[in-house]
Amino acid sequence: MSTLYLLSTGPGDRAYLPPIAQQALARSQHLVAYSLYLDLLGYLTENKQRHELPLGKEIERARLALNLAAKGENTALISSGDIGIYAMATLVFELLDNQKERAQNPQWNDITIDVIPGVSAIQALASRVGAPIAHDFCTISLSDLLTPWEVIEKRVHAAGEGGFVIAFYNPVSHKRQWQLEKAKQILLDYRPKTTPVMIGRNLTRKNETIIYTTLENLDIKQVDMLALVMVGNCESKQIKTAQKQWVYTPRGYGKKL
Repeated sequence: MSTLYLLSTGPGDRAYLPPIAQQALARSQHLVAYSLYLDLLGYLTENKQRHELPLGKEIERARLALNLAAKGENTALISSGDIGIYAMATLVFELLDNQKERAQNPQWNDITIDVIPGVSAIQALASRVGAPIAHDFCTISLSDLLTPWEVIEKRVHAAGEGGFVIAFYNPVSHKRQWQLEKAKQILLDYRPKTTPVMIGRNLTRKNETIIYTTLENLDIKQVDMLALVMVGNCESKQIKTAQKQWVYTPRGYGKKL
């Protein structure tokens, strides 16, 4: 019986690719992904059949991976970061849950699916700057391509009121830049202007950059499609050592010191 691996490659550097993902790659005859994700894997894609579909063809990618696995070929559907976080895993299950798709593709019922977790951008950025998500946190995608802005805005208000550290995925794009500015203005109603903000771009890759700023001084022009924006809460703190600057969110252990 063939297996469809829903495979996470981590933020970029192959050092963050876990052994279980490498084993799944070795077992797969077909690799389905956006071309950049395959390029980042380098030699690990050698002697594999690559199926590269561009951005915007996510449904086609998921359907192709299911069909390849249904033919008896071990197949890996690949996303960067964690495939279950704003990525392709949910689309596979949406297709399997769609009665019309299932009726047209009864062979999908026999596929074994193995979801391989990975290191998401929020974890990569947190590790670079210290321990900002050591207490309660949340992630919010600012892309309104699939989720109405009214819903996103409601979630930003809820996260602000709840005091969560927030990681903004998909903060801007070439055609969509105002949402991050709007989210910033919303959060200024709930937390101090001096709240730490970290912008991580190309995390774990050769041209990685980390920008430390504050909520008041968050400059949307410093953010692009390859960046993650993390906003601390009212208790998040910045400290400096001889080595570098760090950000952490205390959990209350200070009361015992």
